[in-house]
Amino acid sequence: MADLKLNQIIALEKGAKAAGEGALTQLYHNVQKTGPMSGIARTYKPKDDEGDQLPPESTKLQLRVTELLRAATGPVGRLLNLTATKDAGNQVATADIVVDGVVILSHVPVTTLLALEKKLVGFANVVSKIPTLDPSEEWQWDDAANSYRTRATDTVRTKKIPRNHVLAEATDKHQAQVQVYNEDVIVGKWSTIKYSGAIPETERAALAEKVAKLRAAVQVAREEANLTTVPDYKIGDKLFEYLGW
Repeated sequence: MADLKLNQIIALEKGAKAAGEGALTQLYHNVQKTGPMSGIARTYKPKDDEGDQLPPESTKLQLRVTELLRAATGPVGRLLNLTATKDAGNQVATADIVVDGVVILSHVPVTTLLALEKKLVGFANVVSKIPTLDPSEEWQWDDAANSYRTRATDTVRTKKIPRNHVLAEATDKHQAQVQVYNEDVIVGKWSTIKYSGAIPETERAALAEKVAKLRAAVQVAREEANLTTVPDYKIGDKLFEYLGW
């Protein structure tokens, strides 16, 4: 097989994996079928000429270990060759991560790029859940509190004070008629400042854009790294030669 790009090797390995693992599984089951690996041939000879003449009997071999092993070497060997070629390519395939024309990281291994691409999906999910400041409030940064805060707002505190309302004055014949009621009287005030550990919506949007740009850059770098030309590694033949398959 001529030298191929790493992405071509990866694509070929996917198909070879099913065939190679399938062949090995089939081999595992076939070598346990002792019945089809047994054969017999026998003939009958009577004691004398007057004895019964019986036809020969035979059972042919259906499976042979050497043939089973040899049949598996093709697909399994191809899988081993492609895996070794891919792994060798992963050792040398690198690319730069470039965002807006600026190199963020240089010569990043392709396996790292693949892992980073998956992690950035998680980063994007985290950013999407970051809380933002309530837009109905006016916020300002407070260095002392290391957070955002609102201006102080005052609210009054009231207390119910019982009062008497004379409905009718007392006379020499009747007592005064008095109605008791509660009056809300201001007794103080609350001064309230709200603090928040959230961030402005504009900051979250900017962070989400950065993550998206970085993720796109990593994808481009991974594709570039996968275009690395990889020499063909033939390890299957040597392994099976040693095993005698």
